[in-house]
Amino acid sequence: MAPECAVASIAQAGKYLSFRLDESEYGLEILKVQEIVGATGISALPLGPEHVRGLVRLRGRDIPVIGLRSLFGLPVGQESEKNCLIIAQVPVHGSLATLGLLVDEVCEVLNFTDDEIQFPPSLAGGMEGPDFISGMGQMEDRDVILLDIENLFSEEELKAVVMWDE
Repeated sequence: MAPECAVASIAQAGKYLSFRLDESEYGLEILKVQEIVGATGISALPLGPEHVRGLVRLRGRDIPVIGLRSLFGLPVGQESEKNCLIIAQVPVHGSLATLGLLVDEVCEVLNFTDDEIQFPPSLAGGMEGPDFISGMGQMEDRDVILLDIENLFSEEELKAVVMWDE
């Protein structure tokens, strides 16, 4: 039997919640988003990775908060009233873990057709981009980087999320 070839995944047509980090706009599949809340009440965790901002208490549960700016290597910006937490669910070992994604601001829900989604761009030198970029949504005069939340974190990071989400 011949070995299977890896096929690049591309984002599916559908609805995406768009948000900003710095000057770029990103999108998450709306079906992965549970809710959007203000970025207040985050309790810092000592000695954690830089991108793990802490925990937020939401309806009696402690939810881990991931700073997407730090995770993406962007400088930490000044906090503003536009900062939000996108509460999302990520599959981990057959169950769903809940976590908060700290973003600069939430924009809107966008509906992309197949024709409006392109393969993720290659990096300099023809290298593939990160696995967590599933495509580029092109709408009117703007590009939206579509993220695959399932590939956004390493297995070790997801195990830590499961620990806090139990």
